[in-house]
Amino acid sequence: MQFELATPTRLLVSSEVDEVVAPGTEGYFGVLPGHAAFLTTLTAGDLMYRRGREEQHLAVIGGFAEVNADHVIVLAEAAERPEEIDRERASRARQRAEQRLTGKSPHASAEDIDYTRAMAALARSLARLQVADRGSAHS
Repeated sequence: MQFELATPTRLLVSSEVDEVVAPGTEGYFGVLPGHAAFLTTLTAGDLMYRRGREEQHLAVIGGFAEVNADHVIVLAEAAERPEEIDRERASRARQRAEQRLTGKSPHASAEDIDYTRAMAALARSLARLQVADRGSAHS
């Protein structure tokens, strides 16, 4: 089946694949050729696509996925390949988000913390770190 993944600034993938597993807002979902058609929203997470035995991983941050029997299209807010991820920066972002969520932000009082934004930042940083770790394990 054809798989395409694009962000507002670039096309990351346009390839024939055997399987796609993506982070939907209701949980991860897998797609094989012949899948029933659906449209869903995505959350931050590890998107995997496979051709034969070769798996590729991308950190995806939000967006939409359109699935039909022979095509998967992902329009992501942001996406990165493992080698594009700055692991140190993602780790610092995770630490900042965790500090905010525990009410220990050095720059804001507990009343000023936007917990929804902090949770989103934590999810983004964890997705990036997970994909970065997969990339380094395959190198």
